[in-house]
Amino acid sequence: MSYADKVFVEMCKDILENGTSTEGEKVRPVWEDGTSAYTMKKFGVVNRYDLSKEFPALTLRKTAIKTCVDELLWIWQKKSNNINELKGHIWDEWADETGSIGKAYGYQMGVKHQYKEGMMDQVDRVIYDLKNNPFSRRIMTNIYVHQDLHEMHLYPCAYSMTFNVTQKPGEEKLVLNAILNQRSNDVLAANNWNVCQYAVLVHMLAQVCDMQVGEFVHVIADAHIYDRHIPIIKELIEREQHPAPKFWINPEIKDFYDFTPDDIKLIDYVTGEQIKNIPIAV
Repeated sequence: MSYADKVFVEMCKDILENGTSTEGEKVRPVWEDGTSAYTMKKFGVVNRYDLSKEFPALTLRKTAIKTCVDELLWIWQKKSNNINELKGHIWDEWADETGSIGKAYGYQMGVKHQYKEGMMDQVDRVIYDLKNNPFSRRIMTNIYVHQDLHEMHLYPCAYSMTFNVTQKPGEEKLVLNAILNQRSNDVLAANNWNVCQYAVLVHMLAQVCDMQVGEFVHVIADAHIYDRHIPIIKELIEREQHPAPKFWINPEIKDFYDFTPDDIKLIDYVTGEQIKNIPIAV
């Protein structure tokens, strides 16, 4: 059965059985009706996935991989902060009349910085280092920029990626590993969405830098289940689990900026029924 399902179920049970409640506390998020959105939360959740063994998509319910990849490329490739360049509607709540979400996410990825090697943005710096300094311990991105927080319509949740390259004895190709740091994660709405997105990113970068994929580690400071999501989660984690899908990435793509959502596919992806109209706290 899917390893991602196993990790997800164990995480949800741990949060529900051993987590702490924010009920009655002063919380920022509210439901559409204005009611405070409380959570059951767990601090410091760390989940590890070996991407060389299987792709970490849930089979308990379907994760829409093309929409995931579209959003990933919106941030990392287009370096956009305008929802008009995004096919999905996840960010609509935070956009202004022009479609902008402020100086958040893709905007930060596109800001150029001065390095010894010249001016580069964070994405190009990662690719440059993976190709030229693969064993550097400084290959990372960070979009939680304090000086710009007041101009962000939403503070970044998934805010930092750290890349680390290893080499297996006797093998020529290097192995690309990565850590995603997330300050906050809505387990029902966004957990596997983020896992799939950044697992795809590792696959993409590994391919264009002529590496193998290795481990993807997901570090979450505040992993939470919203009060109105608890019944949904309890039903979800009792569902039948299926084998992980096969992952396909277009082998012809050698430049990160040439990838499109159509270059990623999940084959033999058998899942449980999709959950529709999940209430989202904002």
